[in-house]
Amino acid sequence: MNRNSALVAALVIPAHAFAAGLADLSNRDAVAGLKEALSRGSEAAVSRLGVENGFFGNDRVKIPLPESLKKTEKMMHSFGMGRQADELVLRMNRAAETAVPEAKALLVGAVKAMSVQDAKGILAGGDDAATQYFKRTTSGPLTQRFLPIVRTAMERVKLAQAYDEFAGHGARLGLVKQEDAKLDGYITRKALDGLFLVIAEEERKIRRDPMGAASDLIRKVFGAIGR
Repeated sequence: MNRNSALVAALVIPAHAFAAGLADLSNRDAVAGLKEALSRGSEAAVSRLGVENGFFGNDRVKIPLPESLKKTEKMMHSFGMGRQADELVLRMNRAAETAVPEAKALLVGAVKAMSVQDAKGILAGGDDAATQYFKRTTSGPLTQRFLPIVRTAMERVKLAQAYDEFAGHGARLGLVKQEDAKLDGYITRKALDGLFLVIAEEERKIRRDPMGAASDLIRKVFGAIGR
């Protein structure tokens, strides 16, 4: 499987087909094949995002200023402060790119901790079964891991400090969403959104050509399930 291949977990496999396949395939092999695919897929997603322009150069995950501050951004451009506004957006995305590599160990850890029941649910699940598994098991720890990295990166950006003051005041007046009142929290949330979006994209890739992206073990697992 190449680095842009991903999550066999997202295959839509009817429950009866899964059960029939397991009659000829041990749970150990089925889970091992799934875990291999999940590990490779999650690493591929992290590799796509955790590099320069992983966020900033991808319009699908690029982090903009919060919607509640779009008017302010336009005003900054109209008053000749567009460069500062653009620099803030760049630094926000650079902070996300710096934080995302921290996801690798947590995602791999979630795969290792997967039970046989988890594996069966993912294999027989819907389009985003793997993504939902990762969201459920890693969102909290990822937030805790990302937030201090993002905060450190943004401390060096003067306009970010001004944003927090402005947004905090706006939140008290009901003009800015409370969840957007701190820039580091907003960036962290958007970084997670982007990460899970890319994992979902990797799921769709493997759905289109699972055998073409599979290792011998994964072929064995999904060949048995598909019979």
